[in-house]
Amino acid sequence: MERLLTAIIAIMLGIVTVVVLNLSLTGGETAAMLLINKSDNALVWVSEQALMWMFFYLGLGELVLRFLASSKEGKQTKRNLLPEEDSVILTSKELPAVYTRAKQAGSAYLPRLIQRVVRQFQISQSADQANSVLDSSMELFLHEIDLKYNMLRYIMWVIPTIGFIGTVRGIALGLSTAAAESHKGNTDDLLYVVSTDLAVAFYTTMLALVMSGVLVLIMHICQGREEGGLNRSGQYCIDHLINKLYNPQPS
Repeated sequence: MERLLTAIIAIMLGIVTVVVLNLSLTGGETAAMLLINKSDNALVWVSEQALMWMFFYLGLGELVLRFLASSKEGKQTKRNLLPEEDSVILTSKELPAVYTRAKQAGSAYLPRLIQRVVRQFQISQSADQANSVLDSSMELFLHEIDLKYNMLRYIMWVIPTIGFIGTVRGIALGLSTAAAESHKGNTDDLLYVVSTDLAVAFYTTMLALVMSGVLVLIMHICQGREEGGLNRSGQYCIDHLINKLYNPQPS
């Protein structure tokens, strides 16, 4: 539901951006041709740039969701889900209360790690096996984080693709114009016409590369925050759960 709402807001922002750029930029200016392919005073509602703005805001929306998720994960170690006093020893008698507290804490990575480790220790009574479950869970959660960025990777691929399509289309139109003018015998300004059309054609790729560069930078920051939060959760489990597990041997 959050992603659907974010997508709707992103599309609306894209439409608003295209409208504002159309109304505020004069056709033929470099900014107008770069941002919305507006070469004259006619309003341009459909273009490669307009489509790229839609995808750009979709990417930003996904990044906002990932940033909020990383902020949530970063706060998990401050919720005191585990006893943090160095003198505490955890045996099978204390673990049910720890498990219940973690289960009530939601579906973040740290509560899920705690539940898995506690269940494994209760079954095996082995701290080594509990630690193995923690290691396996950390690897799975890292893969889970990576999967959440698949849509962003697609968006960052499709934006340059649209830009390249616009460039190819612009080159084709430029060559078609040159052929038509040459057929009419208008060769005096032929080089100027072709050069102008080709310059406009490359604007789509230029804008696409800038958009992709911005999204890639923010994506790496957000992914680093999420992976950092998971790493801190793993360390928290080792320090305050794994290292405190104790199975008293019967005398």
